[in-house]
Amino acid sequence: MLRSMLSENRRTLSLAVPIISGHLGQMLMGLVDSVLVGRVGVVPLGACGFANTLLSVPLVLGFGVLSAVSVRAAHSHGGGRPREAGESVRGGLAAATILSVPVLVALYALLPHIGIFGQPQAVNDAVGGYLIICGWSMVPVFFTCVSKNFCEALGRPWEPFWIMLGGVLLNALLAWILIFGKWGAPAMGLEGAGLATLLARIVVMAAMFAYPALSRSLRAAWPSEWFAGGAGASLRRILAIGLPAGGLHLCEVSGFAFGSIMMGWIGVVPLAAHQIAMTCAATTFMVPLGLSQAVCVRIGQSRGAGNTGRLRAISFGALGLAVGFMGVFVVVFMMFGRAIAGWFVADPQVVLLTAQLLLIAGIFQIFDGIQVVSVGALRGFEDTRMPMYIGILSYWLVALPVSWLAGFVLGWGARGVWFGFVVGLAVAAATLLSRLIWKIGRTVERS
Repeated sequence: MLRSMLSENRRTLSLAVPIISGHLGQMLMGLVDSVLVGRVGVVPLGACGFANTLLSVPLVLGFGVLSAVSVRAAHSHGGGRPREAGESVRGGLAAATILSVPVLVALYALLPHIGIFGQPQAVNDAVGGYLIICGWSMVPVFFTCVSKNFCEALGRPWEPFWIMLGGVLLNALLAWILIFGKWGAPAMGLEGAGLATLLARIVVMAAMFAYPALSRSLRAAWPSEWFAGGAGASLRRILAIGLPAGGLHLCEVSGFAFGSIMMGWIGVVPLAAHQIAMTCAATTFMVPLGLSQAVCVRIGQSRGAGNTGRLRAISFGALGLAVGFMGVFVVVFMMFGRAIAGWFVADPQVVLLTAQLLLIAGIFQIFDGIQVVSVGALRGFEDTRMPMYIGILSYWLVALPVSWLAGFVLGWGARGVWFGFVVGLAVAAATLLSRLIWKIGRTVERS
C-alpha cells in the first residue's frame, strides 16, 4: 500500500504543483493589495479586508459550482470522450453567467445598507468604491475558472499557471501605479487597488480562453460550436454536481466571513489583524486546495477509465501530503508570526494580535488540509450533497456558536472567535474523512 501511495503521489504532485502555483498567484494579488493598502493606513486595510470578506462568499460559491467542470471533463477524458469533455465548458460558461448577474445586483443593492454589518463607521465610509470595482472583477474570474478547470482536467495545468503568474505581475504593477499615483496616474488609494485587480483579471481571462482555442492538444475537446443545441443539458449536469459543491464552499466561507464581521464588532485593530492573519492562512491553504483539485481530477479520470483499484492510494497518499505540508506551515507561523505581521503593517497593536492569531491558525491548518482533500476526493466520486450537509453542521452549527461563546460570552475576544474556527474545522475533518473512507470501500466492492 505504501509503495502504491508513493507512486500515486508522484502523479498527483505533477498535476497539483502547477495548480497550487496558480492558486498562490491568485492569492498574491490579494497579498499585494493588502501590503500596498496597509502602507496607506489601518482604516483602508480594514476596509479592504471587509470588502474581500463580503466578496469571498459569492466568489467561493462560484468556485464550488464551477468545480463541476473539472469533475465532468476529467471523467469524460478518462473514458476517451473528448467532445463530451468540451461540453462541460459550455455548461460551465452558462453557469458562470447565471452566477455573475445576481452577484452584481446584490452588491449594488447592499451598498446603501452597508452599515447593517456593524463595522466601524470609518470602514463603512471607505469601502464602497473598492467593493463595487472588485465585484465587477468577479465576472472575469468566473469565466477564467471555467477554462482553467477544463485545461487542468485534461492534464494541461502548466499553461494556466503561467497565465496566472503573468496576471499577478500585471496586478502588482498596476496596483503600485494606481494606489500611489505613479507615472503620472492619479493617486487613487484603495480604489486604485480595486481597479488594478479588475484590469489584471480581464487580461487573464482573455489569455485563458485564447490558449485552449489555439492549442493543438486541446483542440479535439474545445467546443467549436458555442451556440449549438445541448447547452441546456450540459448546464444541468454542471449544476447537479456544482450546486451542492458550491453549497459546501458557501457554508465554510460564510462561516469565516461572519467571523470577520464579529471581529469588526470588537474594533478596527482586531479587524485589521484578522485580515492579515486570514490572508496568510488562506495563502498556505492553497497547497491542500491544489492537492484537493488534483485528487478530484485523478479520481474522476480513474473512474472514467474503470481503474478503481487505484482510488485508495490516490486519496490516502494526498491526505498524507496535505498533513505533511500543513505541519511545516504550523512551525512557520509559530516561529515567525511577528515578522510576518510586520510585512503588512507597522502598528504594534495589530502586529501583536496578528502573531497571536497566527498561532491559532497553525492549529486549524492541519484540520483544514484533511477536510479539503477529503472534499476533493469525494467530488471526484461526484459525491457533493452529503459533504454540503456536513458543511452546514461543521461551520454554522458548530464553529459560529463556539466563536460567539468564546469571543463574547467567555470574553476571549479575537482569539475566542478564532477558537471557534478550530473546533468547526476539526468536526469537518473527522466527518468528511469518514465519508471518504466509506465511499472508497463501497466503490471498490461494487467494481
